[in-house]
Amino acid sequence: MFQSLLPRVYQIVEEINRRFLIELRAKYPSDYDKQNRMSIIHNGKIYMAWLAIHAGFSVNGVAALHTELLKNVELKDWYELYPKKFNNKTNGITQRRWLKSSNPELSEFITKRIGSGWEKDLTLLKGLEKYADDDASLDELIQIKRHNKEALVEYLKHKQNEFLDPESIFDVQVKRLHEYKRQLLNVLHIMYLYNRLIEDPSFNPPARTFIFGAKAASGYRRAKSIIKLINTVSERINNDRRVGGKLRVVFIENYRVSVAEKIFPAADVSEQISTAGKEASGTSNMKFMVNGALTMGTMDGANIEIFEEAGKENNFPFGLLTQEIQEMEKNHSYNPQQYLERNPALAKVVEQLVDGTYDPSRQEFKELHDSLIYGVEGQRPDVYYVLADFDLYVKAQEKLAESYKDKKGWARKALINIANSGKFSSDRTIEDYVRDIWKIKKVQIADSEVK
Repeated sequence: MFQSLLPRVYQIVEEINRRFLIELRAKYPSDYDKQNRMSIIHNGKIYMAWLAIHAGFSVNGVAALHTELLKNVELKDWYELYPKKFNNKTNGITQRRWLKSSNPELSEFITKRIGSGWEKDLTLLKGLEKYADDDASLDELIQIKRHNKEALVEYLKHKQNEFLDPESIFDVQVKRLHEYKRQLLNVLHIMYLYNRLIEDPSFNPPARTFIFGAKAASGYRRAKSIIKLINTVSERINNDRRVGGKLRVVFIENYRVSVAEKIFPAADVSEQISTAGKEASGTSNMKFMVNGALTMGTMDGANIEIFEEAGKENNFPFGLLTQEIQEMEKNHSYNPQQYLERNPALAKVVEQLVDGTYDPSRQEFKELHDSLIYGVEGQRPDVYYVLADFDLYVKAQEKLAESYKDKKGWARKALINIANSGKFSSDRTIEDYVRDIWKIKKVQIADSEVK
């Protein structure tokens, strides 16, 4: 296809590859396997990523873990060939939109304590740390979060006829719907909590509102099935009086930037629960952090750097590490069945996908069920280690629920997260690109020229 549509460009790619293979043969004269797999044209394909790495000046990941995975796993051959090309540029977000514009009350709280300037230099937020034990500041922060939650409650009441309790924990997962982001792990935990509430009268956790927002690719059948499951579970739980206001689930319609600007300021908990090693970076984790939500997260993507900046003790890390998952994949040692056998509560939740609890036909969620236990469409079972991380997720969630009871302590953790979010400004990211990759000079613009 490439050759017929772009004959001259194809000739150029062929010539680039010819010269590149000469370079490879000189570097690895007897390693024919490496020469073959690194060839830009082979197996009837043009490997555009290989072309880009060979021709490009710089190759970067977008979080520290992502860059290390590129260097040591995904692009290991290329890192060995061109080690000086590889570098890291952790993603960032703009505080002008995701804090100053979308959360004016918190912005005023910040400026009142450290002055202006943080709008252009987010590292100045570090100055907030000295208020971490100031009761008046923590009380004000609690009130700001409450006002933002009330604003989201009002929006959802009018837009979706949803009635949420602002006193409850707002536990939020908003992002693209993909299996590796593990919205399924989140909803299985909700089903687990629901079962406990129904079966155990002594179980009395803080009230929790689980908020989802996501869109799935048009042909991504399993992702759409997860959306269907979330909404089915939501309808069941929200209409069961036995829950007694302890649990509510809402799926936000048409998730988009304008809605996100209402969600991030209102969130108490940021769900960043991707399978370790699968998330390049993430930016919703940063938007939540700068707005004072605590991260429930795996050691994946930029979560790792968030935990480093704000402290694990001020968040809720959990789950298998990338190295552990890589080891299981290498040894083919993962058996999801063993997790079901050792945890009857988990086995029950998984079985409820097909036993008629949520779907009388027992077919709607069969593919999800089978993908966890048996594997479907040639895949091995539980590709994203949902069952392997379930127990660790439950324990972290129990710790979270206990921590929320101490409102002042929770506010302190939130303040420390805000104060240590300076690294995650896109201003810093762009500075890194300018200095290390683009190598461009800045143009000074006088204030009088800015209209």
